[in-house]
Amino acid sequence: MAIKEKSLIKYTFSGHESFQCRPLWLKKGYDFIASGKSFNSEDAVLDLGVGKNMVAAIRFWMKAFAMTDAQDQLTSLAQHLLADDGWDPYMEDEGTLWLLHYNLVVNRLSSTYYIVFNELRKEKVEFTKDNYVAFIKRKVESEGLSPISENTLYTDFGVLTKMYVKPEVKEKDKEDSFAGLFAELDLIKEEKRRDDADKLIDYYEITNQDRAEIPEEVVLYAILNMKGFESSINFSALSQEPNSPGSVFALDRSGLTKKIETIVSRYKDITYTDHAGVKELQFKKKYESLSILKTYYGK
Repeated sequence: MAIKEKSLIKYTFSGHESFQCRPLWLKKGYDFIASGKSFNSEDAVLDLGVGKNMVAAIRFWMKAFAMTDAQDQLTSLAQHLLADDGWDPYMEDEGTLWLLHYNLVVNRLSSTYYIVFNELRKEKVEFTKDNYVAFIKRKVESEGLSPISENTLYTDFGVLTKMYVKPEVKEKDKEDSFAGLFAELDLIKEEKRRDDADKLIDYYEITNQDRAEIPEEVVLYAILNMKGFESSINFSALSQEPNSPGSVFALDRSGLTKKIETIVSRYKDITYTDHAGVKELQFKKKYESLSILKTYYGK
């Protein structure tokens, strides 16, 4: 009998203490670390002004969004973005939300986001929380990993929907309705339907769209961070590969083409060619991804 090799990828479906990332938590976490304080300190609860579980959640989300590294040290991106004199410390620019969404997916610290945007939605155009849990269980089993608690998976999926899905605002929970960091991006749509047993089921859908609102520099930032290419990359990879702009931003072919055409018009060392039906983005020089964001925020 063949023995399955265990996956080298580590999957994480917890760490956020069931709290979705609130809009000001990243700035709060940045200021806390920048002032020389530690999440392990007994005073962290007082300094951050939140409960113990929320301290753990802020620490988790700082890592998940690549604002800190494994040692809780601020990354270069965090320093450029969230300092008081940084690019967008209070995340008022919609481009910042697209950038953070990208980081959350590709960083993989919170596995659900990578899997939903790169894998699950390509197998199922529409999916329910039960579809998600079944997909993860099947994936984990096929990779020879230990089973993961269904409760953990359901909780993690609930955190994702709170971050991305626009809530139905009721008077009693109006305050909590502001917690969805990415709700305004309109990436994940929810529809309630009744099944054969008249039970109300939530269906979720991530459809590829034109998405004209995504800044071209954020798309270029994503392209420059893709692995495995030196001076050229074909359109198919940009559209379909894991962590590609097409996958992470749910861009359709037309929308991605428009982004590429605008990028080429702005950067003289980037060209877009079409030889015998093979479309490629070519780089005469390799741009530094942070410098592209500096250009965007400097406008």
